[in-house]
Amino acid sequence: MSESEREPATAGKGTEGMSSGELSVELASRRTGMSFQRTRISADRTLMSVMRTSLSLIGFGFTIFQVFQKLHEADVLHNSAAPRHFGEALVWLGIAMLVLGIGYHVVFMLGLRKERAQMKAQGLIHAESQFPVSLTLIVALLLLAIGFMAIFSMVLNWGPFGQ
Repeated sequence: MSESEREPATAGKGTEGMSSGELSVELASRRTGMSFQRTRISADRTLMSVMRTSLSLIGFGFTIFQVFQKLHEADVLHNSAAPRHFGEALVWLGIAMLVLGIGYHVVFMLGLRKERAQMKAQGLIHAESQFPVSLTLIVALLLLAIGFMAIFSMVLNWGPFGQ
């Protein structure tokens, strides 16, 4: 069996005429490059889970605050301070969790980009595809802005969610 007959069909274009050792290195390089993409996507999924939890905390806290505020305004309750403070605390917790999640994501992605650039400079990977801007990060920043608007509305009675 000749060398070309032993070449795997999955090697792709640009691998014709390579020895089995060269082909093995090429395929390993491509697998390593793809692992960077998988790791980037995994980091986005982690940020999405932080966003989901933060959104739940912010939304639930804002709802608790609003319900007890409306009950107080309708003279159903004479003192609604404790539940309203609990609602504020949940919103603050959601905002804090989101800030930490965004910070972790940014630091992780910068480290991943640096490691990828180093491996490309050493010739270990091709790194032909670009790391796109993380849409998840953009949405997380928008959610953070909404969280701040909610807490300002609650504490200062100011903003788009105020009376």
